Amino acid sequence: MLEGLLTREGTDLVLNYTALSERLTKEQAQYQPKAGSHPHLVRQWLLACSIFPAKWLNRIFSVGGIRFVGEDLHLLAYTYADLEQDADYRAAQTEAKVGAPRLEILYEDDHLLVANKPAGMPVHGANKGQRNSLDVAVAVHMLRSNDPIIVRHIHRLDDDTSGPVLYAKNELAQQRLDEEMRNKEIERQYLAIVHGKVQPKKGVIREPIGKDRHQPKRRLVTPKGEHAVTHYEVVESGDLYSVVKLSLETGRTHQIRVHMSHIRHPLVGDYLYGGNTELLSHQALHGASLTFTHPVTGKNMVIESNPPQWYAEIKAYITKS
Repeated sequence: MLEGLLTREGTDLVLNYTALSERLTKEQAQYQPKAGSHPHLVRQWLLACSIFPAKWLNRIFSVGGIRFVGEDLHLLAYTYADLEQDADYRAAQTEAKVGAPRLEILYEDDHLLVANKPAGMPVHGANKGQRNSLDVAVAVHMLRSNDPIIVRHIHRLDDDTSGPVLYAKNELAQQRLDEEMRNKEIERQYLAIVHGKVQPKKGVIREPIGKDRHQPKRRLVTPKGEHAVTHYEVVESGDLYSVVKLSLETGRTHQIRVHMSHIRHPLVGDYLYGGNTELLSHQALHGASLTFTHPVTGKNMVIESNPPQWYAEIKAYITKS
């Protein structure tokens, strides 16, 4: 409904209020308040039409974030970071000064961005503002774009897993994307290189996953664990290694690593779950694609990430095995 109707001005999303009426039902348009009406009346009408999330509308109304400027409706949506107080931006300023390499951005618009995380980098550090984190790298990107707003990751990847990570640039996008995550509507596909020739070539692993009480960092399949479902399909295989495409119904910690190890095909490089580290010092797992509904336009978004160099090098061994 909102595609082409929202633009950004500073901290505001600006809604073309007149053009909005053309996207509404006759009943909705009939009760649309005139431009310049009191914000309370506009909020009530927007809530009745379910154009925006109620939680977001109510919050911005409470701080005076709904107002008309001429014929356009301005909605407070963005927050600029306090560069002296925000830990990630403090670290980002240091990183920018020392010439941190540019982060690969797979997609970006006024509402969200998708960053391509390299293996070996945590999404967020053990301590807020840790310099070697994706959150800080994204903050560096925003600084270099002269737009130091607060951005928040919607999901995470293991430190040693590469691939796309989704960030929201404003609270409206964040609330809608968080809801998609809760409803399991954001699909993530992975590529892994595992030991052995996987048989059958396509299957579903339904095994509960819980903590290993003997090793706090480790997870294992256990009857007392949480429900976990992994779909896999072999893309290519030799006698010693297989390339496997995977998707998750659930998002348990280390789920792919635990499930593939459980069926006796641990990931190459995954020492924690039985993988050999001679070819690679971290698990051979890459987020290949991210599919979600755009929180504002409603478009189906498919963001793909090309496999990194380590993937190509390990994969070459498959044809030799």
